[in-house]
Amino acid sequence: MSRLQQGLSKLNNMNGSSVRGLSVSNNGQSAAGTKNFEELKKQIHAKLVERLDFSRVKDLTSEALRRDIRRVIEHLCDTENPLLNRMEREKLIEEILDETLGFGPLEPLLKDPTISDILVNGPKKIYVERRGKLEKTEVVFRDNDHLLQIIDRIVSKIGRRVDETSPLCDARLPDGSRVNAVIPPIALDGASLSIRRFGATPLKLEDLLNYKAFSPEMAMLLEACIKARLNVIISGGTGCGKTTLLNTLSSFIPHDERVVTIEDAAELQLQQDHVVRLETRPPNIEGKGAVLTRDLVKNALRMRPERIIIGECRGGETLDMLQAMNTGHGGSMTTLHANSVRDGMSRLETMIMMAGFELPMKAMRQQIASAVDLVIQANRLQGGPRKITSITEVMNMEQDVIIMQEIFRFKQLGVDQNGRAYGQFEATGVRPTFVNRLETKGVKLPANMFTERVLLRD
Repeated sequence: MSRLQQGLSKLNNMNGSSVRGLSVSNNGQSAAGTKNFEELKKQIHAKLVERLDFSRVKDLTSEALRRDIRRVIEHLCDTENPLLNRMEREKLIEEILDETLGFGPLEPLLKDPTISDILVNGPKKIYVERRGKLEKTEVVFRDNDHLLQIIDRIVSKIGRRVDETSPLCDARLPDGSRVNAVIPPIALDGASLSIRRFGATPLKLEDLLNYKAFSPEMAMLLEACIKARLNVIISGGTGCGKTTLLNTLSSFIPHDERVVTIEDAAELQLQQDHVVRLETRPPNIEGKGAVLTRDLVKNALRMRPERIIIGECRGGETLDMLQAMNTGHGGSMTTLHANSVRDGMSRLETMIMMAGFELPMKAMRQQIASAVDLVIQANRLQGGPRKITSITEVMNMEQDVIIMQEIFRFKQLGVDQNGRAYGQFEATGVRPTFVNRLETKGVKLPANMFTERVLLRD
């Protein structure tokens, strides 16, 4: 029997006198009756931590562990304060379980599928985003130390750290949700935690079509471009759904191709069998040992990838990515932050310069024009809806200008009574020049697909 199981058994078999050790007598009466909810929860949790060997939790499955510890907590609740009503008792048990095995007060929010973002501004101010709108919750932490414990639990699960010498940290939850933590002394009003939610089950093409993120014709073109190994860049602002779209598009990659993914915090959930996932590493406490995105891109080129997918280009790795697209790694994809397609081209130029090479402007633009085939612009509109607002082909260079042509677009028509933007998807009437490339790859599109018309009204 493991030490964990022995500890559970010992707690289950505790007699009344040992359990009364949790209480302090007051005038001959048990102080349990006067304890407030938080004090009672804190003491029972402390007793569990004291008795159990949590280094052996892997000996039990998560379901069995939760079930066994729940029995112990129920026993302690009944003995410590039998006057709790059923609702209080169940709430106490669940909160202690969350504190012991999960992420404490965040657990109810993480279990709510309607929440897309969790924003913790210190221990007493926690906001969530539901359906595109921010709202304050009743959830609180005991104090800043309690919040720091939960942050440490999150980041330590993936081998990262956050402390006074390294007060900023990017991490991820087990379901792939993105986490950013900032602690004092950088955060002045207590630790700050931002969680960008990703569901355990990634959104599929059908889901995005149901949400009217794009039209069926747009989906058909994107699928054809991925299968024909065109190089794609997804551009958009914060929270517009770039990573979700990248996940969805990656589902069109044939299963017999070798794919290498590179990310700061692993969020992509590719469905293919032959995937190698790489993740950057921050420096250690001595400021050494960092592995940057650029290092991983260079190494990926030696791993015989057929496609390279970078979660997001932010700096000098952009030049390496474009060179990979130009040297036999067709079908590669990445995302970048930009408010429009033309802004995205400007950002690519800026990030190429961050590589430290003094390239002429014309050479940089030629590199971009020859490497990138398609730019997908995603935007988050007023009221929260996320749409693909433009699908644009990158054609070639004319003098010093990158020539592009828009194939599909979303035209906003107004805002409804709920403050939510609405509009329509349109075909511009432009037939992309890469259609012939699609046909040589065996991908055929309907003849009237690009005829100028309204495709879908929101």
